[in-house]
Amino acid sequence: MNLENASILITGGTGSFGRRFVKTVLQRFNPPRLVVFSRDELKQFQMRQDFPIDRYPNLRFFIGDVRDRDRLYRALDGVDVVVHAAALKQVPTAEYNPLEAIKTNVHGAANVIDAAIDRNVKKVIALSTDKAANPINLYGATKLCSDKLFVAANAYSGLHRTSFSIVRYGNVVGSRGSVIPYFIAQRATGCLTITDPRMTRFLITLDQAVDFVLQSIASMVGGEICVPKIPTVLVTDLARVIAPQCQTKIIGIRPGEKLHEVMVAEDDAHLTIEFPDFYIIQPSHSYWNQKDFLDGRPGKACPDGFRYSSDTNSWKLSDYEIAKLVQMVETDSTFDAMPKATEPTFITGG
Repeated sequence: MNLENASILITGGTGSFGRRFVKTVLQRFNPPRLVVFSRDELKQFQMRQDFPIDRYPNLRFFIGDVRDRDRLYRALDGVDVVVHAAALKQVPTAEYNPLEAIKTNVHGAANVIDAAIDRNVKKVIALSTDKAANPINLYGATKLCSDKLFVAANAYSGLHRTSFSIVRYGNVVGSRGSVIPYFIAQRATGCLTITDPRMTRFLITLDQAVDFVLQSIASMVGGEICVPKIPTVLVTDLARVIAPQCQTKIIGIRPGEKLHEVMVAEDDAHLTIEFPDFYIIQPSHSYWNQKDFLDGRPGKACPDGFRYSSDTNSWKLSDYEIAKLVQMVETDSTFDAMPKATEPTFITGG
């Protein structure tokens, strides 16, 4: 599908990913209609200041919540491509407000699926998280449910022929609640809080995330989970590079927090195909034909027991690469505002 001629809608479009996605799509494709669907009128107002209507008449803003099925049905009228980025993604918040996370991340996903099918949307791609693989927290569990819903949706879209796929990636550098902004903010206090010195995380930049989503939209079949190959960082290395003069305080793993992240679990190894820059986790549904999928594609099956995890990932960031990421967060105004230095450090799924 040529995005230059497509009507595109992004849920959660005023978040970190949404703002960068909108900027990139307008610059690269300038589609006839690009709709930002979100529930925060202030963020929409602020975003419109960056994209004034006289310069971007094709950019529309639609107040709505993915929990509201009727509003989604109205918003998706005439839409060709949906990027589903709306979610409650703060791990501690989901732990203490489980029903709210379920309403947005699970019921909201179901609403997007139903509205997309009934409105004859051609392609839907949903953003997932590493926390959906072998989840131990509620946020990860809700995103696993969401992933399952989007995969299964291909089996019952029927004559509508709407295709659904998923992109699963790691922690976005500089996104709200992520570790680099917190360490930068805590630097002035002389002490950085670390939950566990063994902790590792996958990291991806906003630009890398947007590019991978656009690549996945172009190549998606429907039913697959697309996982990019991205680097890993040891959290103590982040702290050392960001604030070498500071002390560190170990405060213990928080509710629902993992020591390491997994993007392809061992149980999915038999379904996983490796490509040069990414993995594809195939669906186990009867509608999927692996032979047809691999025809003409340079992929190879992963061995039994394969696991793509942050602690065993061979691609690890150097101090120089970490410093470049930190510099990017400090100078890029499109990232969410820096938190207060007194707030604790934890890593979200965003």
